Amino acid sequence: MPTYAASRELLASRDDVWSFLAEPNRLSDWWPGLHGVEPDRRGLAPGARWRIRSRGTPNPLVGSKVDVAGTMIFLEVQPPGFVSWQFVDSHLDVELALAATSPDRTQARLTVSAPLFGGLRRSLPNRALTRLHALCQTGAQA
Repeated sequence: MPTYAASRELLASRDDVWSFLAEPNRLSDWWPGLHGVEPDRRGLAPGARWRIRSRGTPNPLVGSKVDVAGTMIFLEVQPPGFVSWQFVDSHLDVELALAATSPDRTQARLTVSAPLFGGLRRSLPNRALTRLHALCQTGAQA
């Protein structure tokens, strides 16, 4: 199973990053391709299932990308330092580990795995952390 990882220092405390990540509607702000999230009543908790909406691949018959609905399930949640989940429909496994490097800095390590030929791009973890970094940078400047 191909696995790709990226690390990035975020300009926020680990608790602030965790609070941001625990807010379900924020996932689509930093995860590439998502544009909607409907969490279940448990929020960010082991076993929680969130419905997601993403942009599918372009279809030559229809034209532009169509919206695709799916499900993600949280496998492990250890506040404020670790969360893992699976995008059920694409069998994409994700782990995000957060480590405080100073009172106002957090090292994030994102690991993504998918079945061979599952369409996982090597750049996905880096793109996601770049977006998360930009959001933390904006929060740090506010």
